[in-house]
Amino acid sequence: MSDNLPRRNFISRVSLALTSVMALPITSFSKTFKESYNSTEKDMDPILNVKPLGFQWETSDPFLFCVHHEDKFPKGNEVMGPVTSMDGRHMGDDFIIKDGFRMYHGKTVPGFPGHPHRGFETITVVRQGIVDHADSMGASGRYGNGDVQWMTAGKGVQHSEMFPLISKEKENPMELFQIWLNLPKKNKMVEPHFKMLWNDLIPRFVHADSNKKTTTVEVIAGKIENVKAASPPPDSWAADEKNEVAVWNIKMQAGASWTLPKTSEGINRTIYFYEGEVLFVAGTEIKLYKAIELKANTTVELKAGNKETSILVLQGKPIAEPVIVLWSVCYEYQRRN
Repeated sequence: MSDNLPRRNFISRVSLALTSVMALPITSFSKTFKESYNSTEKDMDPILNVKPLGFQWETSDPFLFCVHHEDKFPKGNEVMGPVTSMDGRHMGDDFIIKDGFRMYHGKTVPGFPGHPHRGFETITVVRQGIVDHADSMGASGRYGNGDVQWMTAGKGVQHSEMFPLISKEKENPMELFQIWLNLPKKNKMVEPHFKMLWNDLIPRFVHADSNKKTTTVEVIAGKIENVKAASPPPDSWAADEKNEVAVWNIKMQAGASWTLPKTSEGINRTIYFYEGEVLFVAGTEIKLYKAIELKANTTVELKAGNKETSILVLQGKPIAEPVIVLWSVCYEYQRRN
């Protein structure tokens, strides 16, 4: 018995050792396969990054930034200012929402009195409300409720953007995006240029999915299939189609699906989910008010949740030049005027 037990232990140990030697390549292969699978799965995911949104939205080259203005302005008075009291506000420098709105740099009428821009472009997309514009080029006018203003500042322009509360009988809600698109070094000092894209003339791409749910895309810059935006200003980075600049405002019915078409590798593409409840991006659930950076060279399925959903798309080939933004100069000018 004593001889059999050591022998049995020896055989067990040898068997265990052989099993371990035989299992080693299989385990190693399994680990390698898992890592490879995970890497492939990650490579297939079109989402590069997801970030929360605030008042100012982070953008990628060739864009400098985007601001989402959303104010529930009250009824207007005889001078197109708010009827409510201005007590407790930092007039002329009021960026904190109080009673649902901000006065910005306006002291009577909300908005931005005369201030300078240079070396880039502003694209102002007004979803709701009215803007009164005036600039040093002699252009002035009133636009809003779906209109877009595209201004090339170039070598320098001074303009004002005020938000008149034109209705005395009802509230004056305002919502707009102001997008800053950079200019390449060779175009920094071009002559300023001003262009209006009126709401009823902005091309729209419409898609109905298999459930007859509709997605409508306002093509402000760029193109989708055979729907092409109006020509941008002549010196804009967007004027060269090879730069693949796109500014699209997407509205999806609740439950609608649409596949965002792919573009070239090396293009920066970010979508901004700013209205709705939930958005599914390539099957990934995204909560409201998020920026989703995407791979541009692959199609991406978008599916709206149970509420109507709105998304802004900004994409383009990077200019890849150093950028210096003189915020303090703009701020001081606005603050003192």
